[in-house]
Amino acid sequence: MSYSVPGGSSPARRSVLRGSLAASAALTLGGAATAAPALALSGRPRAAWGVQTGDVTSSSGLVWVRSDRPARMIVETSASESFRRTHRHVGPLLGAGGDFTGTTALRGLPAGEQIHYRVTLADPDDPRRTGEPVVGTFRTAPARRRDGVRFLWSGDIAGQGWGINPDIGGFRAYEEMRRLNPDFFLCSGDTIYADGPLQPSVTLPDGRIWRNVTTPEKAKVAETLDEYRGNFRYNLLDHNVRAFNAQVPSIVQWDDHEVRNNWYPGQILDDPRYTEKDVDVLAARASRAFAEYFPVSTLHARGGAADSRMHRVVRYGPLLDVFVLDMRSYRNANSPGRQADDTTGILGAEQLAWLKRELSRSRAVWKVLAADMPLGLVVPDGAANIEAIAQGDPGAPLGRELQIAELLRFVKHRRITGTLWLTADVHYTSAQHYAPERAAFQDFAPFWEFVSGPLAAGGFPANKLDATFGPERVFVRAPERANLSPMESPQYFGEVDIDGGSGELTVRLRAEGGTVLFSKALQPGRVGQ
Repeated sequence: MSYSVPGGSSPARRSVLRGSLAASAALTLGGAATAAPALALSGRPRAAWGVQTGDVTSSSGLVWVRSDRPARMIVETSASESFRRTHRHVGPLLGAGGDFTGTTALRGLPAGEQIHYRVTLADPDDPRRTGEPVVGTFRTAPARRRDGVRFLWSGDIAGQGWGINPDIGGFRAYEEMRRLNPDFFLCSGDTIYADGPLQPSVTLPDGRIWRNVTTPEKAKVAETLDEYRGNFRYNLLDHNVRAFNAQVPSIVQWDDHEVRNNWYPGQILDDPRYTEKDVDVLAARASRAFAEYFPVSTLHARGGAADSRMHRVVRYGPLLDVFVLDMRSYRNANSPGRQADDTTGILGAEQLAWLKRELSRSRAVWKVLAADMPLGLVVPDGAANIEAIAQGDPGAPLGRELQIAELLRFVKHRRITGTLWLTADVHYTSAQHYAPERAAFQDFAPFWEFVSGPLAAGGFPANKLDATFGPERVFVRAPERANLSPMESPQYFGEVDIDGGSGELTVRLRAEGGTVLFSKALQPGRVGQ
């Protein structure tokens, strides 16, 4: 973004969470920031940063952990939280080269079942010398349509100068999301703010003081690999995040703030805060840290090889395919966006071809296009350039809009049913309906785009709409002024509930505090609605 200013869970899950927090020797908001995570070599290996799972399907999933020293990662899975009968998965050796993080792939899991797991770290020189196990749980995707699916999405974490505030209990929205007990969480980008240093305190307009937990890596913009790693570690200092990660698997994508605000490949910075001016160098370091700190299927070894792509399809049973887009790595340079010919666009030609192919192959009832940027909202980059897709010209598609027009035309003519777009990025929540009768470009079927965020960052006023694809803002909740702190404005996340009987999909836009702001039900089997 172009910002310059700084139901209840099941009993089994609750008991697993309590065990996880106890076993992890949980970090505290006040003391964790000063911990030296990989230096104290006495004792046994510890996994104080918690566990997390990612890219779960009906038969597989990834488990992540971080050690405080070299250790072998061992994962045991069980059908019950008693771990009476277990299956053992020997994971990687965690070392300094990967910042003592590691991910273990679980395969051959039963579909639609609650999986309990525990991660043990063993001394590589003495396997009998092990740390306290850390436990977690997740549900595999269903094999049967009638089981239904429910997930949450949001993004934008620790941005605009608003970090972990112990006075308000840290990132409270994570605890609210955990209690809703979703099947998974879609994190729509800006998972960190590597370009957003934190001050120990900020005075709000009403005189109240916002206090931040601070770390050395959050005292300046991230440039080195270790500084990027420190930004990802920062969010794990929050007890709400660690508890959430132990219970809810994630599908994670990135956007700009994982590297630097509004970045694009080939960019050379004129920002005096940076000694490294080549964004490609920064992006390489950031993507490595991202791969170390999130369990993402395309970034970890599968069959002896690793795929470096961020974009992927996570197939979550017969009801749902999640198409995770990367609108950052392949884009062209930010510009006014008035080109009459643009084959690179925001996805790149290769990713667009991949997306068309995978949409055509999908047999899921619903196809969620997980975008890290909105389609019809004008997101500027400075006075003249455009950061997202829409450029404010309400006429025929130009610039990056050409690529989106091609995709929308493809969906219509191939009669691909059940598509909807989910995103975050703009730091408010809204629902947009796109229809050809309102649009300058009309060769597409109607569709919905839902926006929700931030999860732990500043709130901002609503962006202008671009009429090229005929968006109508059906609902919006946004602050009146820029960069409201989480003490002044609620945080937002969305919920998607797919009924196993009817196949109906309901989207709910939620505000922190338990309020459902807006709800929309969509019917299955339709090309447009």
